[in-house]
Amino acid sequence: MSLSIITRKKENVAVIELQGEIDMFVSPNFRDKLLLACNKEVKEVIVDFSRVSFMDSSGVATLVEGLKWSKKEGKPFVLRNVGTNVRNSLSLTKLETVFTIIPHAYNSCFH
Repeated sequence: MSLSIITRKKENVAVIELQGEIDMFVSPNFRDKLLLACNKEVKEVIVDFSRVSFMDSSGVATLVEGLKWSKKEGKPFVLRNVGTNVRNSLSLTKLETVFTIIPHAYNSCFH
């Protein structure tokens, strides 16, 4: 399985665009990219799932790390375009209400 990760920054907002499947084999790379995006200059992190077809518990664990960073820094950590398969992974772990989940229109500077 493969995962493409593109990080874009604009106006101190980091958007991480994912494409593919997130499993235990690609989660370490996702974690590295996510933690690189979570730096002091960034005021908000948005993770875009519009092109993610699958995510297992290792992907959920990576998102929890990002959420911990955001809470520690007092910065928003947002999941965007969460499809059914990803939402199911969050629901199974009872985390769907812990994360801020929004539709695509939230951040117009990245259309």
